[in-house]
Amino acid sequence: MDKGLHFKFCVITTMLLLRESSQTGEKNDPKMLAASRSEEGLPTLTVTTILEDPYVMVRSAELEGYCIDLLKALAATLRFRYKVKVVGDGQYGAVSSSGNWTGMIGEILRQEADIAVAPLTVTSAREEVVSFTTPFLQTGIGILLRKDTVSQEMSFFHFLSPFSKETWTGLLFAYVLTCFCLFLVARLSPCEWNEPKNEENHFTFLNSLWFGAGALALQGVTPRPKALSVRVIAAVWWLFTIALLAAYIANFTALLSSGSEQLPIQTFEDLVKQRKLEFGTLDGSSTFYFFKNSKNPIHQMIYEYMDKRRDHVLVKTYQEAVQRVMESNYAFIGESISQDLAAARHCNLIRAPEVIGARGFGIATTKASLWTKKLSIAVLKLRESGDLDYLRNKWWETSCLHKSRERWSPLQPQALGGLFLTLAIGLALGVIAAVVELSNKSRHAAGHVKKSCCSIFTEEMCARLRIKENKRQSQETSGRANA
Repeated sequence: MDKGLHFKFCVITTMLLLRESSQTGEKNDPKMLAASRSEEGLPTLTVTTILEDPYVMVRSAELEGYCIDLLKALAATLRFRYKVKVVGDGQYGAVSSSGNWTGMIGEILRQEADIAVAPLTVTSAREEVVSFTTPFLQTGIGILLRKDTVSQEMSFFHFLSPFSKETWTGLLFAYVLTCFCLFLVARLSPCEWNEPKNEENHFTFLNSLWFGAGALALQGVTPRPKALSVRVIAAVWWLFTIALLAAYIANFTALLSSGSEQLPIQTFEDLVKQRKLEFGTLDGSSTFYFFKNSKNPIHQMIYEYMDKRRDHVLVKTYQEAVQRVMESNYAFIGESISQDLAAARHCNLIRAPEVIGARGFGIATTKASLWTKKLSIAVLKLRESGDLDYLRNKWWETSCLHKSRERWSPLQPQALGGLFLTLAIGLALGVIAAVVELSNKSRHAAGHVKKSCCSIFTEEMCARLRIKENKRQSQETSGRANA
């Protein structure tokens, strides 16, 4: 037993000694020492930001979002460590009544933070006190609305909306011209009307109009064409109507599924003129000062409205603005890129088409900071590599994929130019075929009666168009009047 215990004790002691020697070797490894020293030697930046979806959000006691992913990519590129803090007063940065800067701009000026990575708009006033990098996101100022607060009743003639006025005018002209060509060719073609003196021509002008209208309704109507020339015109008109009806149905379906035509508020001028909705923006934001400093009369009216009702229409946070738009008759004026996100995640919201004041989001640093140029170059590299586009698509993913985000517009005549050209060529071919048919009949008749082909052709034309009969009737009428 003593020998057995002694053996076990020796084995355990040997294993412990080997383990300690291996750990000592790892600590003395030059590669491990260099990695730890390089990690310790990296500069640490204090980053201020603001909570706003999807830029910075709190999930499971950790921060995530577009700006957090951007910060990670910049840290990996420029090799620095960072410590993120949320701005204390929840503001972006504006001059207070005491003359001091608030928000993230104020924290940078007070050296409470080294940089600000957030949806912070680059403005001239901020550029005077801090430095900005190259913008990592481009945006503008838009209007966020709730669909049911701005929808209006469809007009009584809403079914005419798929085509523009010019297209309807061209369609009416094509219809009348085609019916006239049917009427003319049916009278000229001997295969359709062989004996003008003894037979009745069924293709009168009224019957031709009825024939064209029946084709528009995809209904077969009489009279039925017999001559090749009349059939050519009828076939081309049928093809024209089928393509036209397909375009009308497709555009009408797009009109019904699109909300842009039902928006009475398309521009900022429309917003000012209406009285149903209140509107405002973020208190102290760059958007508010954009309207304050603008010389545009419409923008001045918007600023005066918001300034007089400052306590009621201005909101503190972006989340509060979205919630207010969803729950009341309120229109939010703010960054268009953030409004696109709200419309993507809340299918009952929509952004008005007009966007003004093109601007960008940049990273703010202290004046004369060495990090400004480095960060700008890193942002450009991320843009060139497609990383910024990847982050944009990642955090702006929509749950309303079935909704079309393109603005609907009536179909213009240019889109149907080829269709109208085909119809014109078909009408010309029909008329030419009718003339050829009449010429062939005149040539055969000239051989029997021993007259020239031109004289027979002229007589046939006059008989079919009833030119001579009209002259004779007028002569008889004048003779009776003289008697």
